[in-house]
Amino acid sequence: MRFIVLILFLSISNAYAICKPSMFRSKIVVAGGSITEIVYFLGMEDKLVGVDITSNFPKKAKKLKSIGYLRNLSIEGILSLSPELVLAEEDIGPPIVVNQLRKTSIDLRIIKEKYDLNGIHNKILCVSKILDASLDDNENYVKFKNKFNRVKKLKKNNSKKILLILMMRGSSPVVAGKNTSGQGFIDMTGHENSMSDLNGWKPVSSEEIIKKNPDYIIITKRAFKNFSSLDQFVSIPGISSTIAAKKKNIIVKDGMSMLGFGPRTINVALEIDKKIGD
Repeated sequence: MRFIVLILFLSISNAYAICKPSMFRSKIVVAGGSITEIVYFLGMEDKLVGVDITSNFPKKAKKLKSIGYLRNLSIEGILSLSPELVLAEEDIGPPIVVNQLRKTSIDLRIIKEKYDLNGIHNKILCVSKILDASLDDNENYVKFKNKFNRVKKLKKNNSKKILLILMMRGSSPVVAGKNTSGQGFIDMTGHENSMSDLNGWKPVSSEEIIKKNPDYIIITKRAFKNFSSLDQFVSIPGISSTIAAKKKNIIVKDGMSMLGFGPRTINVALEIDKKIGD
């Protein structure tokens, strides 16, 4: 029992340390699209001096200097911007760069990620605390809380089976299994992940897709670019035999807005709810 209490205490203490106000926030670099989105959400974008290439929303963020890809950063690229504070998602890498950053005077905050509704809210709260940005009169936050409460109620009496495709690997779709942002997103909509018996993002065979027979298929825009039309997509082996293909229950969504678990993810969950219904 004492061990459990100690672990809980350390967890709470660590969360506080990560989210406590930073004394250095006049020059900020962000590694992670959802955090860049939150910085703009909070109205603190004037402090940004650089972002990574996953930071593609809002569009004006793409005009900032780039530090490269979130998981493959270079210490030189970050230091060249002379930031005081680096806000990062947990996927920041490689580890050697993270260790190098920790040895500098830069305030590095790696924000905890949890792929659920509360995880989005907690991420917003954490970044707002770090930047000492008040939420009391923030119109974006008022709208967010309204949508947050609506998404909390998205529990279905007649849930549909959903197949979520992230990308194509050759002719095989790479789909969301459990312990993924895709699973978390489907859970938010109140529906069922048809591939929840898989762990992680996995390529699947046509036979497996036929066996699971999803009612709806959600595919990212990135993956859908492999096809010239909806008709071509629904005609591929495996997909063509599903209820989703036969009824053309195919939903194409921007991957980052849906799976980034920033404020926009809630918007997409509500859009999916409207599309599928009860």
